[in-house]
Amino acid sequence: MVSYGVAAHGGVGSPKEFSNGCRAACEAALLMLEAGMCALDSAVEAARVLEDDGRFNAGSGSVLRIDGKTIEMDASVMDSNGKIGSVINIRGVKNPVLVARAVLGSPHVAMAGRGAQAFARKLGFRPYYKVSKKALEIFKKSGKNLQTGGSRKADTIGAVALDKSGVFAVASSTGGASPMLVGRVGDTPMVGCGFYAGPMGAVAVTGLGEESIRKMLAKTVYDMLAGGMEAGAACKKGIGLFPARVKMGVIALTKNGYGWAATGRNPMAQYSIIKPA
Repeated sequence: MVSYGVAAHGGVGSPKEFSNGCRAACEAALLMLEAGMCALDSAVEAARVLEDDGRFNAGSGSVLRIDGKTIEMDASVMDSNGKIGSVINIRGVKNPVLVARAVLGSPHVAMAGRGAQAFARKLGFRPYYKVSKKALEIFKKSGKNLQTGGSRKADTIGAVALDKSGVFAVASSTGGASPMLVGRVGDTPMVGCGFYAGPMGAVAVTGLGEESIRKMLAKTVYDMLAGGMEAGAACKKGIGLFPARVKMGVIALTKNGYGWAATGRNPMAQYSIIKPA
């Protein structure tokens, strides 16, 4: 049994040696959990650390759209108390997951595009328009294969957490896919598709967003957990819904443990710190 804990992934396609970034994210979140802070803020902190890392496709490491100049990001947060916040196609901020967290303080569940950016500015999130060298390299190598995303190396990052009061939470963030059309939205900000948290656990999905949307993968895996399936088995069964050629990954945390899986031979940097009951 798990008393409290946190797990984070760097996106399907992220090399295993990047797991040190996931470890840093988990360690930062664990300090908050040990101090008695909530699962939601702990998961958000883990996601923020990954956004700031620069090696992952989120925040500072976001990729370029097909026009070669635009970065549009999505992020989401949810806990098992029913709190949900997301931002869609937001531009010009360093940490979209923090803006998604801030949505919880508004009357809304989701903010998009210019409205999301204006919302962020009103709350004091400073402009950030830096394009990383990684983003430029991925764009140049990827060509214009809109179906597979070319040679992009990694997808959505995410974190799941359980706090001492028994509340689960998930936070996800993505820098999009390259090359994809400006305005394209994947599964990351869509509840039940890229993320889900409920009384039985928390689930974070990464991979080809269109495919996980079609199968509502996060909720599908969560329903398996709710039916009594062990976390690792549920992740593997969820991934098994896709052919090996479709790049997908998922992590899940329950009071019985942590599990993860990825399709085919795709790597996925991940790390977990679980404190037993």
